[in-house]
Amino acid sequence: MSTLRHKLEYFPVWLLATGIGALPRPLARSFCQGIGMLMYTVHRRLRSVGLRNLDLAFPEKSRKDKLQILRGLFKGLGRQLAEFALFPRYSKENASQIAIYDGFQHFAEARSRGKGVLFLTAHFGGWEIGSFVHSLNGNPMNIVVRPLDNPYVDAFVDRYRTLHGNRTFGKQDFARGLLTSMKRGEVVGILMDTNMTPPQGAFVDFFGVPACTATGVARVALHTGAAVLPAFTVWDNELGKYKIRFDPPLQMIKTGDDEADAIANTALFTKVIETYARRYPEQWLWVHRRWKTRPPGEPSLY
Repeated sequence: MSTLRHKLEYFPVWLLATGIGALPRPLARSFCQGIGMLMYTVHRRLRSVGLRNLDLAFPEKSRKDKLQILRGLFKGLGRQLAEFALFPRYSKENASQIAIYDGFQHFAEARSRGKGVLFLTAHFGGWEIGSFVHSLNGNPMNIVVRPLDNPYVDAFVDRYRTLHGNRTFGKQDFARGLLTSMKRGEVVGILMDTNMTPPQGAFVDFFGVPACTATGVARVALHTGAAVLPAFTVWDNELGKYKIRFDPPLQMIKTGDDEADAIANTALFTKVIETYARRYPEQWLWVHRRWKTRPPGEPSLY
C-alpha cells in the first residue's frame, strides 16, 4: 500500500514540475510566485511558525513588517520552485540568465589550498539554484541532503540536482561522506541552519537565542584543515537574478581544546548565517522551527 501511496503522491509532483518546466520563463516565475502567495494565505501553521521566529529574532519590528517579510519569503520560494522546474533547460551558455558570481576569487583561492572546501550556507535565497549553477559552470560539488520521505519524489528531485555533475549524500552518511570528500580535495555544501538535537548539536546563539546547531562541520574542518567558505545565493531584485556570493574563507578558532573549539567555531558559523538573515530578512526560511530543541529545563518556544 505504501508503494501505491508513494506513486499517487509522486504523480501530481511530476505533473506540476514538468508543466512548469514547459512554460516560458516569465510565465513560470509568475505562476510559481502565485503558488507561493497562495501557500502564504492558506498555510496558517507555517505562517504562525514564521511569526514566532520573527518575534524571537526581531522583537522591535511591527507585526506588519513581519508579515511583509513572510510574504517576501513565500514569493521567493515560488520563484525558486520555478527555476528548479526549469533546470533541464539551462546550460553553461545561458546560466547567467539565472545567476551570476559575486566573489568567485574567494572560492578559487580556497580550492587552490587543496584540502577541500566546505560551503557554509543555509536555507537562504536560492539555495538549490546556487549549487546547480555552480555545477553548470564546471564546478560540481557534493551536497548533504535529507532524503525525502517519498522515494519517487526524492529520486526526481535528486535527478534535477545532479544534472551537471553534482553528487548528493544523505545526512546519515554525513561524517563519512564529509571526511572522504575533504581527503579528495572536493567541495561540499552544507545547510547549517536546521534544528538539531544533542549530541549531534550544541547550543550557540542565533539572534541572541540559544539554538541547537550541528557541530560536525566545525569538527571536520578542524580535523582536515579544509577551508570554510560562506556561500549564499542572494536574490537581487534590481538585476532580476541571483548572485552566488562567496565571502573570504573564515579564520578558524584553534586553541587546542577540541571540544571548545568545535563549539566556538559553530557559534562563528551561525553568526555568519545570522548576518545574512539580518541583511536580507525576506530570504531566510523563517517557517522552520529553528529553536525547537531547548536546553534542559527550558520550556518550548512554540
